[in-house]
Amino acid sequence: MEYDWRIYSKRADFQALGNKLGVDPVVARVIRNRDVSDEKAMERFLYGTMDSIPTPSLLRGTEQGAELIERKITEGKKIRIVSDYDVDGVMSCCILLDALRKLGADADYDIPDRIKDGYGINPRIVEAAAADGVDTIITCDNGITAVPAAELAKEKGITFLITDHHEVLENLPPADVMIDPHLPGETTPYAEICGTVVAWKLVMVLAEKMGKPIPREEYLEFLATATVCDVMPLLEENRILVQEGLRKLSSTKNPGFRALIKATGLEGKAFSAYHLGFVIGPAVNAMGRLGSAKRAVELFMTEDSTFADERAEEMKALNDSRKGMTEQGVSRATEILSNMYTEESAGQPADAGTKDSSTEAGWMPANQTDQVIVVYVPELHESLAGIVAGRLKERLWRPVIVLTDSEGDDAPKMLKGSARSIPGYNIFEALTEASDLLDHFGGHPAAAGLTLPAENVDAFRRILNEKASFTPDMLRPKLMIDVPMPMDYVYMRLAEQLEALGPFGTGNEAPVFAERKMELLGARIFGKNRNVMSLRVKSASGRVHELITFEVAGFQNDIKGWFSEEKCDRIMSGIPSGIMLDIAYQVEINEYNGQRSIRFILKTCRPSET
Repeated sequence: MEYDWRIYSKRADFQALGNKLGVDPVVARVIRNRDVSDEKAMERFLYGTMDSIPTPSLLRGTEQGAELIERKITEGKKIRIVSDYDVDGVMSCCILLDALRKLGADADYDIPDRIKDGYGINPRIVEAAAADGVDTIITCDNGITAVPAAELAKEKGITFLITDHHEVLENLPPADVMIDPHLPGETTPYAEICGTVVAWKLVMVLAEKMGKPIPREEYLEFLATATVCDVMPLLEENRILVQEGLRKLSSTKNPGFRALIKATGLEGKAFSAYHLGFVIGPAVNAMGRLGSAKRAVELFMTEDSTFADERAEEMKALNDSRKGMTEQGVSRATEILSNMYTEESAGQPADAGTKDSSTEAGWMPANQTDQVIVVYVPELHESLAGIVAGRLKERLWRPVIVLTDSEGDDAPKMLKGSARSIPGYNIFEALTEASDLLDHFGGHPAAAGLTLPAENVDAFRRILNEKASFTPDMLRPKLMIDVPMPMDYVYMRLAEQLEALGPFGTGNEAPVFAERKMELLGARIFGKNRNVMSLRVKSASGRVHELITFEVAGFQNDIKGWFSEEKCDRIMSGIPSGIMLDIAYQVEINEYNGQRSIRFILKTCRPSET
């Protein structure tokens, strides 16, 4: 993928800041690049602990919600938790269920079926609760748009308490209590938290109010997993929760987490946000996608290690199956799009002038105004629509909405879909503007879910594109470079300080550095699966450095395209060919046989200007 290289332009006296904070000026500059501006915030970024997290009661509604729940517990009323079926929903359900039971509540839970119910609490779930004699429903990671369900609960005399973190609409549900950091008048210092953190703040306030305080560290594994998997910014309290959760995960006492760590081959490894987002999280999500999310809750609530091991293996196998189905879905969507769109113009913005990811894909709208991709993929398992949309979005660097068939014999025929967007395009707002064509929808600026009649698809696609406003810059992914810095400058203490800026992820991406006009001396492929490449490059100073990349085929194709196949062959044979590259790289610490060394990772490169 071709990037638009940009250098952060944040200003400060980095030398002075580095001295005050006890770090290299480069580290101070990286922190400032994460929009952390004042010294106290920088100190918190570097040295923050659980004590740095805002008091939970600052989240508006937690005090009122805690009072309500305490009364229901005292009266012996039956409480039902209704969560979402994704990782955030599962983790928030586990925290609420465990905490309420510890506090003496008669509590159980229900989770919508992804296929039969769709997202969020609905009237059917309320009817089932009423039939079971439930007095109070507490939602988690859903509910803020559930007007029909809340209205029915009111009719049935059921107390309705919402804990959610999604964007709010103008028409709010008639709930007894609503807790959502995006509600008007919110008082919490940081609103970009996941549903699990919202639920956790509520139970912290409740436990304190009841005189049975729960240690803040009690649910760190759940909080970290949900925060990463729900793609929350790893800044402020989120970063601390994930940092502390990763530390706790290696010695977790929860049988479910221990079993899942073993089943996914992570035993003995140093955990990172990557392991939560791409190993643990997908296994949990697989249950909600292809099975029942209730089975994931059972895993994390059990004290039986044998049961946990069996359930974790089941989740691992289900996720493996999901991976294969996803690849088939991406392939099918690609085929459909290639027939929908002509290959000639490849959707290049008028001023692009260079190859981008859409050119590589070879199928994009001939009409450059049709930049919001809406594709209907028949027979795709609807739980995979979001994953397929995400893959296409990354490949094309366009907002993508993948639609597929909804189960049932509805008339008119209904389609379900998932949307994934690019920076600068708020997909939730876009759906709001097209809401007349939708049955229902919900989500975030970057991701959303929706249902619509099949007959509305063409009009839906047309309206989205008519209302969309893109600049050429938006349609080309940016590579943000923290510091233009020669590799010669990197030393072990700096590498250690950079490593301490983690965990890395959304909002706190791993730092990227760049050096211009480096000579490519040679390359070799290694690794068990021949999927790693080592590059030897020479700085202007004459020092030779080694980088590694896991994008073997992509790198070779770039060298062939930029220069020639002959030069690529010479480089692979270790013969210098005068190739000069600008190198964007990242810094890691490699540990092997007890020895620590600096390792440079190739982020991307481009031919140097002559």
